[in-house]
Amino acid sequence: MADDADGATQACGQGRQMPCDLDELRTLFLFEKLTDDQLDWICRNGHVELIEPGVVFREGEPATCFYVLVEGGLVLTRRVGDDDVEVSRTTQSGVYSGAWHSYLGDRVPQLYTNSMRVTIPSRFVVLDGAALARLMREWFPMAVHMLEGLFFGLQSTQALTGQRERLLALGSLSAGLTHELNNPAAAAVRATASLRERVAGMRHKLGLIAAGPYDREALETLIGLQEEAAERVAKAPTLTPMETSDREDALTDWLEDHGCNAGWEIAPTFVQAGFDVDWLERVAATVAPEVLEGAIRWLYYTVESELLMKEIEDSTTRISTLLGAAKQYSQLDRAPYRSVDIHELLDSTLTMLGGKLSGVRVVREYDRALPEIAVYAGELNQVWTNLIDNAVAAMAGSGTLTVATSADHDNLAVEIRDTGPGVPPEIRDRIFEPFFTTKPVGEGTGLGLDISWRIVVGRHHGDLTVTSQPGDTRFRVTLPLHPDPLMPAEAAPHEEPAPHESATEPASSA
Repeated sequence: MADDADGATQACGQGRQMPCDLDELRTLFLFEKLTDDQLDWICRNGHVELIEPGVVFREGEPATCFYVLVEGGLVLTRRVGDDDVEVSRTTQSGVYSGAWHSYLGDRVPQLYTNSMRVTIPSRFVVLDGAALARLMREWFPMAVHMLEGLFFGLQSTQALTGQRERLLALGSLSAGLTHELNNPAAAAVRATASLRERVAGMRHKLGLIAAGPYDREALETLIGLQEEAAERVAKAPTLTPMETSDREDALTDWLEDHGCNAGWEIAPTFVQAGFDVDWLERVAATVAPEVLEGAIRWLYYTVESELLMKEIEDSTTRISTLLGAAKQYSQLDRAPYRSVDIHELLDSTLTMLGGKLSGVRVVREYDRALPEIAVYAGELNQVWTNLIDNAVAAMAGSGTLTVATSADHDNLAVEIRDTGPGVPPEIRDRIFEPFFTTKPVGEGTGLGLDISWRIVVGRHHGDLTVTSQPGDTRFRVTLPLHPDPLMPAEAAPHEEPAPHESATEPASSA
């Protein structure tokens, strides 16, 4: 049953038929408990077929046949993006694949969930899907009911808990983003209200200047000082708390010595703008003594207005940055599979989780020389969210979170480290199991790490591991820089069972 010339898969039963030996069937673990009459029924309603190397069936085609390997070898693959990922390769007699969901009837799509190809001439027991369904319902009615309950119950449970996991993650991100947006938004509102008052004060002061003893030359000088003051605000140096305090005291003393009332109110603003005593001496030397206080007040309103506009600019820039990070995180306007700088994804996730990181020291150890990598960006952001959220929860909101990237041979590695108490050895092997969680009821579904495993291993052909000791827990994600579509890989946990596994035994997550 090899491929024909144009590569299309031939129908079931097109290989060379071989004798059906009851004694040989009895050696296969799938049939070892059947009676002679039942084995004879299989031979009469099915057949043994010799299949030459090539594709037997392809993922997504109608599932018409059930195959049990008697001898030979086979490979199962799954389609991931544009790649065919090998999930199982075996020569074990008795393994099975194909239309093994046929007993569920039309309640599920009867399609092959993977592709199977034969690597060497191989013999199979082949049953039509309808015959397998009839066999199951007539010989094992109780087992069929139990399998149906297990299959649909597990589907429903996973759908509900998966939805809850996503809602919990969305709620956490929404709370964090709301918190992060609230601070700059509130600051912008406060600064706008204060700016309105200062502009009103400037209008009043302008009226006093117009009515005061200022000649044209003095007004031109005052306007020149105003422009210089505005420029100084943009170039103000950053001072230490001690330097700030010393400069405020010096300016307050100077203002009081020169007859300026409430100098203690004006001095902090002038210091924030980068003014010092020397600059005020220049102002005093430029204007007449009788108008010095008015000039100082005029400059004060100018400086405070500039500072408030700078605060509004900083606040709105912060809001824009947060919205940009949310857009980057969600990947709403991007292709799902594309080349990205992995650091952009990590930074957007850290920004989105900023509300939870308020008491945590975040250290970025990035290897900026790493090349871009083709990934499902939105899905990887979910991985970073789960790992970082778990790390922060483990540290109880206080400690050091390290996000590191590096090259690891032909892989790109990302490590999420935390200084929490660590993962106890007795549960370390279970943390990637679905529904396993150490969080209190209502705070987690136990699917975060399982979903992360699926995305990294099943979706990206990578690996996700953990090493832990008190004070140093490391989740390490490795992603191939140049994925090989035929590279052997372990099946992701809880995927469709490999052909040698029963439907009730999930694949190992080790």
